[in-house]
Amino acid sequence: MLAELVSASDKPTLLVITGPTAVGKTDLCVQLAQQLNTEIVSADSRQFFRELNIGTAKPTPEEMQGVPHHFINSHSITEEYNAGRFEEDALTLLSELFQRHRVIILTGGSGLYLQAVTEGLDELPAVPPEMRQQLRTELEAHGLDPLVAELERLDPVTHARIDRQNPQRVLRALEISRATGQPFSSFHGGKAAERPFRTVKIALTREREELYQRIDQRMDHMLAAGLEEEARRLYPHRHHNALQTVGYQELFDYFDGLYDYAEAVRLLKRNSRRYAKRQLTWLRRDPEYQWFHPAEVKW
Repeated sequence: MLAELVSASDKPTLLVITGPTAVGKTDLCVQLAQQLNTEIVSADSRQFFRELNIGTAKPTPEEMQGVPHHFINSHSITEEYNAGRFEEDALTLLSELFQRHRVIILTGGSGLYLQAVTEGLDELPAVPPEMRQQLRTELEAHGLDPLVAELERLDPVTHARIDRQNPQRVLRALEISRATGQPFSSFHGGKAAERPFRTVKIALTREREELYQRIDQRMDHMLAAGLEEEARRLYPHRHHNALQTVGYQELFDYFDGLYDYAEAVRLLKRNSRRYAKRQLTWLRRDPEYQWFHPAEVKW
């Protein structure tokens, strides 16, 4: 199946394999990379960070099965790393990898980071520093919920797409909307940047109940593997952007005494399912994706 798609062009091919959390991206990408004798570039915005392991479902050396993976454990949570910088770094790396391989696999569930590599990012207007600081002050004083509600009112498109549990994403969208008086989403959708490679986009999906069951099982596995202990080690660093994410925030609030352990587990599973839903919403807006169950994807 994929062989026909890739052979349709003389250009080198970037094979994008994406989908919601727990859908089965890692196993499939390793299998395909072995068949193609190629390498994998990760566009998972949390697996970049060396300190985050269990809570990001980072593939272990055993799961990688000897396949080279790039942008896993490449940065520290103390570094500020964003989609714009990733675009530059990934394109530089791809130019090197395509000298050795005709096909490279790009994978991850972070839609913005995938878009940065395949299409480029739209230029956004500058935001006054005082606007950014005002939003941070509001976040500290009143929490995230009022800001999420404001985003839904000002920009329902972005509200539906982004991870609303991630303060960094919410604040970024709001600062643009407040500063310009226009929805953050209105600055997206420009012409895609030219790339020296061809892109084939594959999105993985499963029946909702099957996917949700896999998400719940993954959370149980993470907790059994020591997620709570990992979160306690990271708790002093909770202010870093890398930790403003599902999988850690729920445990941080548990450590703060906002609820008990059973509620923390319930929220971990619920918020992970909601995150998967938002990932699917983001991907479905791109008509170039071809959708398959993981078992249907064959070389």
